Amino acid sequence: MSAPIRVGLSPCPNDTFIFHALFHGLVDYDASRLTPILDDVETLNQWAAESKLEVTKISFHAFGHLRDRYTLLDAGSALGRGCGPLVVVRPDGLERDLSDAKVAIPGKWTSAALLLRLWKPELREENLVEMTFDRILPAVESGEVDAGLIIHESRFTYRGYGLEQRVDLGDWWESEHGYPIPLGGIIARKDLGDAAIAEFDRALRASVEHARANPADSLDYVRQHAQEMEDEVTQAHIGLYVNDFTVSLGDEGHAAVDHLFSVAESSGILPRIS
Repeated sequence: MSAPIRVGLSPCPNDTFIFHALFHGLVDYDASRLTPILDDVETLNQWAAESKLEVTKISFHAFGHLRDRYTLLDAGSALGRGCGPLVVVRPDGLERDLSDAKVAIPGKWTSAALLLRLWKPELREENLVEMTFDRILPAVESGEVDAGLIIHESRFTYRGYGLEQRVDLGDWWESEHGYPIPLGGIIARKDLGDAAIAEFDRALRASVEHARANPADSLDYVRQHAQEMEDEVTQAHIGLYVNDFTVSLGDEGHAAVDHLFSVAESSGILPRIS
């Protein structure tokens, strides 16, 4: 009997949407082998650094440090155009130089944090305040921090906190580099072996394709983990982060990931991998 595989994913709608068919036996794969483990993406990043899970969602920033131990799957990535993280401020902070500002970030290993450092390298590390992504908007609104780096559904809700967009880091990246922005991917520990990794990758691709063709199938599962998120926000979230690159990175997607790593290596943020 094949060994069980622990699969890490976030409770965000795009993750539960693409994994639903795989976990529920709707594709050609033995789902009984899988143990889903849902947690915040920064927790998953940290667990990956400890090699805790056989397969996991990961921020590309974190994966850049773990390329010796993990393989990036072709299916399951959040990568595209017009989907990057935003820096938001209160209206009186639109003209402020953020170099000495206190900025809330959703974890130091997130791809959002990597983009922030590439956009404004003069930001002082001691002024970056880590907190879970759902705490960032209230922290900016209350004045606990000067600015917030937001991801996930916060892109759709920040105006409700009276905040303004200072910069869209995805737009900045695309205009500077011409590539779509890689945010998160699915990685497998290399010790699973090439055959097992390829089998899982094929099954995940089939799960993504099933979800896109039959979105109603996953609705209850997505709602269960989206908690109090409104259906309209949930659907906008899925529409933003699940696209053709999620089915398969393809040549363009892999080139975008390689370019991000090259820029981060040249900036001294990621180690060079030979």
